[in-house]
Amino acid sequence: MAEIKTIVFDLGGVLVDWNPRYVYRTIFDTEEKVEWFVTNICSLEWNEEQDGGRLIAEANKILVAKHPEYEKEILAYYERWEEMLNGSNQDVVDILRSLRDNTKYRVYALTNWSAETFPRALEQFDFLKWFEGIIVSGKEYLKKPDPAIYDLLVRRYQINVESAVFIDDNQRNVDASNKYGLPAIKFDSAEQLKQDLEKLGVEL
Repeated sequence: MAEIKTIVFDLGGVLVDWNPRYVYRTIFDTEEKVEWFVTNICSLEWNEEQDGGRLIAEANKILVAKHPEYEKEILAYYERWEEMLNGSNQDVVDILRSLRDNTKYRVYALTNWSAETFPRALEQFDFLKWFEGIIVSGKEYLKKPDPAIYDLLVRRYQINVESAVFIDDNQRNVDASNKYGLPAIKFDSAEQLKQDLEKLGVEL
């Protein structure tokens, strides 16, 4: 493998602590009810459609029509969306800062995120301005693990995959990146990430 020159970060689950449970734990009185709701009603699959470009208003309309008895709880998903953000993973932000400050490296982000909510994240997290470029799935009408979004990233920012690495907390997206030809690291913790990057010769 060539010397690493480009590092691409996923955002949610890596740099940003995002979890809808933070909201629904204030709505439902047991963890079982929370898990049932985020599995069966406002599911990750439903959320990913917004990551792929579907408008929030349309998403709400579809889900409320299916489950009218949960209208209030469904609408809370985006009405209280900021409450799903529990700050940043500071140890990973520190790694990003180290890479940004080293002129040897280029840093980018590739995220599955609604185009409608991403501007609110930009206002909240200054480190999102550190990247040379960010691919936001909802703006592109493409989302991981579709190989087309990795191809878009590589073409738009003229990334040499032989000297690049992608970091994501979702094994499905890591597998898709590797299959596309962009080597990827599965993120589990800041310490593990630091070790994996250092094994690749990245200076931190």
